Amino acid sequence: MVAGATVTAPDRVFYDGDCGFCHRTVRFLLARDRSGRAFRFSPLQGASCARLIPASARERLPDSLLVRTADGRLLARSEATLHLLRRLPPPWPAIARLLAGIPRPLRDRGYDAIAGFRGRLFPRPTSRCPVLPEALRARFED
Repeated sequence: MVAGATVTAPDRVFYDGDCGFCHRTVRFLLARDRSGRAFRFSPLQGASCARLIPASARERLPDSLLVRTADGRLLARSEATLHLLRRLPPPWPAIARLLAGIPRPLRDRGYDAIAGFRGRLFPRPTSRCPVLPEALRARFED
């Protein structure tokens, strides 16, 4: 998390529960948000997503990583990624600042390229929630 930033509530990270790359991203975030204050996680296919994101909005969004910020904004693609990096401890906020210098259309094109072949790079998970130790399961909601 950025030094001096005040966290009032965790952001909700929605991930594709059928995507191995998304599961790895969730594990990456869990490993760096050790306090558990920055993020809560839910699969896109779960009840939380249906409850928190209107159907009309879900239809327009990609089936990959989404972030619903504590203040209610909905972020997708590279904007979601940058937001998540900014919430992590150093050096990730600095990396986010560097990536933010790339125009959004180019960042989103790069994001979409990775999303296009993620299924071939990472095996499909056996469940929608990553297999986690008991202590981390409280950060997940279906």
